[in-house]
Amino acid sequence: MSRYEEVKTQLKSEPKIWLVTGVAGFIGSNLLETLLKLNQKVVGLDNFSTGFQHNLDEVQSLVTEEQWANFEFVEGDICDLETCRSVMTTDKGQKINYVLHQAALGSVPRSINDPITSNKSNIDGFLNMLVAAKDAEVDSFTYAASSSTYGDHPALPKVEENIGNPLSPYAVTKYVNELYASVFAKVYGFKTIGLRYFNVFGPRQNPDGAYAAVIPKWTAAMIKNEEVSINGDGETSRDFSYVENAIQLNVLAATSDDSVKDEIYNMALGDRTTLNQLFRSIKLSLEKYGIAYSREPLFENFRRGDVKHSQAEIQKSKQMLSYEPQVRVDRGIEKTSLWYIAKSN
Repeated sequence: MSRYEEVKTQLKSEPKIWLVTGVAGFIGSNLLETLLKLNQKVVGLDNFSTGFQHNLDEVQSLVTEEQWANFEFVEGDICDLETCRSVMTTDKGQKINYVLHQAALGSVPRSINDPITSNKSNIDGFLNMLVAAKDAEVDSFTYAASSSTYGDHPALPKVEENIGNPLSPYAVTKYVNELYASVFAKVYGFKTIGLRYFNVFGPRQNPDGAYAAVIPKWTAAMIKNEEVSINGDGETSRDFSYVENAIQLNVLAATSDDSVKDEIYNMALGDRTTLNQLFRSIKLSLEKYGIAYSREPLFENFRRGDVKHSQAEIQKSKQMLSYEPQVRVDRGIEKTSLWYIAKSN
């Protein structure tokens, strides 16, 4: 039995109380679904700036009434310190055991267009959560860091200890999160775990808007037989990882002991897929389910603030947290495609 299976079995027998920020978002709602199915008590916080009520409604449809009754939702903003303090206990006064901090304003282009708002959410909001969690003496604080922190460091694969200069305001904000977390460990003895996400994808990822991620955006476009645009020549590569892998590492990190805290870990598959390969993979996946897409992609200019190639070294996550990614890219795309097809009908 894997360490992850052991942890899930233990959680079922001894349920804990979790706080998930950004709970109505893509990753947050997937975390919520998994935790409720494990019969955990979950407090969720979201201000609906990038999250959606329909994500929560879908989770409700996928769990039992008893499991849904274990969910307590608070509509609020991490930029308000008192709100952050208030969600450190349930409405019955029970203390939060584990914090999974997912709330943030993502997207490199968004941060370039509006660095002030990104800074407010990703730095001020993060600090509020950190202070509130430290004061509440929660058992663990796991937060979503970002592969953008590697910046212009040329080496591949990306190793946690080696970072370069940030290439966007978003990257600056996520690096500052790591600095604050490290300082809190040194000054207050409050140890956290940061997970540097590498291009997580899956069901409930928003395909619409100017800042939509590539996989949901392309999948939705192909289903509608609309044009797909590729930034650059298509040979840009990323370490795409299905959301189930991210859920696994969050749960492992949250339930880990102090010996592996005050650390940063890569959350990825440890592989590389070019945008051209990704285009073909999504196209083939949709064909399996009866949707033929015959258009060729439109190649546009390379996007500001992006790096050419990104791939994670995940040995540290494997060795220290017993992480074993279960879903490869092609299988993840198939599962994702099925979800978008269902939603398009």
